[in-house]
Amino acid sequence: MTSRFLPLGLLVMLAACGNRYEYSRASFNGPLQCAPYARERTGLKLSGSAASWWGQSSGRYAHTHTPRPGEVLVFRATSRVPSGHVSIVRRQVSDRTILVDHANWEPGRIDHAVPITDVSARNDWTLVRVWWMPIHGLGKRAYPTYGFISSHDSDDAS
Repeated sequence: MTSRFLPLGLLVMLAACGNRYEYSRASFNGPLQCAPYARERTGLKLSGSAASWWGQSSGRYAHTHTPRPGEVLVFRATSRVPSGHVSIVRRQVSDRTILVDHANWEPGRIDHAVPITDVSARNDWTLVRVWWMPIHGLGKRAYPTYGFISSHDSDDAS
């Protein structure tokens, strides 16, 4: 009798082993978002989608391709990240790696000291890979960025 239920039991067990880190696009649209988090932490007077921050900040805040603590790395909008993304630089670890704080890279989470590595050909931080906790390593995808926004007024920046 138990041999009749073996196939059903195996199917139930396999279903339970599914990728628990597979997120729907809707799961990224919860109440916790990267842009309000970054605005609150940095004092930048910017609003709207994260990708729009680069254009909004032009002439108001300094833009750079060199990371410094407190600056905001702005990700471009892509099919994977339709509204873009923003991360706050915590510190630089090496020429090509920084640690950032950001919200909602993983849905509903605020993560601190997350590694991001510059993989751009010109070492200008325009293409990066981001640490992905579910695999305990850098994600396989590279994401285009605009660069860094300084929380200082553009007149104050060097």
